[in-house]
Amino acid sequence: QPSPLRKKQSLVVIFSLIPSSSLLHTTMKLSLALATLAVGGASAFSVNQNGGLRTSTQLNVFRQPIMAGNWKMNPTTESDALNLAIGFCALVDTLEDTCGLDESETCTEVVVFPPFPFISKVKDIVSEKGVTVGAQQVYYEDKGAFTGSVAASMVKSVGCEYVLCGHSERRTLFSDSDVNINAKVKKVLEFGMKPILCIGETQEEYDLGITEEVCAMQVSKDLAGVSKKDLENVVLAYEPVWAIGTGLVCDAEDANKVHKFIRTVLAKMYDEEAAQSIRIQYGGSVTPESVDGLMAMSDIDGCLVGGASLFSDKFARICNFKATEE
Repeated sequence: QPSPLRKKQSLVVIFSLIPSSSLLHTTMKLSLALATLAVGGASAFSVNQNGGLRTSTQLNVFRQPIMAGNWKMNPTTESDALNLAIGFCALVDTLEDTCGLDESETCTEVVVFPPFPFISKVKDIVSEKGVTVGAQQVYYEDKGAFTGSVAASMVKSVGCEYVLCGHSERRTLFSDSDVNINAKVKKVLEFGMKPILCIGETQEEYDLGITEEVCAMQVSKDLAGVSKKDLENVVLAYEPVWAIGTGLVCDAEDANKVHKFIRTVLAKMYDEEAAQSIRIQYGGSVTPESVDGLMAMSDIDGCLVGGASLFSDKFARICNFKATEE
């Protein structure tokens, strides 16, 4: 029977696609590939010179689903935030096939990311249902004269277990560079928390057909210096920027292809075991209507949810997805 309360099983053949035949696309792909190699080393990205599919060892790996709600700069008051948390928790035990999320490791892991002022009180509410809280971002310095910034130690001290790193809104609106994102990822790991590293292409990059090159470059830069052991505590989130907050959703099969490609990059940076063990979420206008199709894919291990997480019933339904085993 369909049930969300299980670990996803993945049996896949990893492959990489040949470059585009377009001269413009080829030039841009080569430039991005060279940039990736310069940062992440030759093992981070390579092109199949024979022009065919590249296969590698098949692994049978179980990955626990993880759903995350990014509230962004919402809601506007503490009382609204607490009501949202209470409403969601009230639905966790009433929806069909949903269990208390701390009762079994086979349950779907759920994380919410409230704004900083609401974290502590939201945690007090959701922790009773086994839901964890995270911070939407941190600065990479431990302390000092950095007005408006928040340190990893600070969010750790109020109970955060996860931190978002590299979200597209931080990259574009606040000029968060890959160098800074890499420093934040390592700082989050240093303090015993888990980064959810967000990557993804813009609309322009998507139209140019360089999604894979962009993702390869971001992964290799943002995980530079992260050991295989530390990678066990990292979650990736593929978020095509053109689908975030637009109502557009990347087709489930297309998203799954990108997730599979990301694993080929990780296999070159680390090894096949690490690539198949890491959880990769999809993010970008995820809704109750689209979640089942997304979660039916072999390499999509959860969702990073924006707008829908601000509605307790919608987010509860997303966490209670009904995907079938492949």
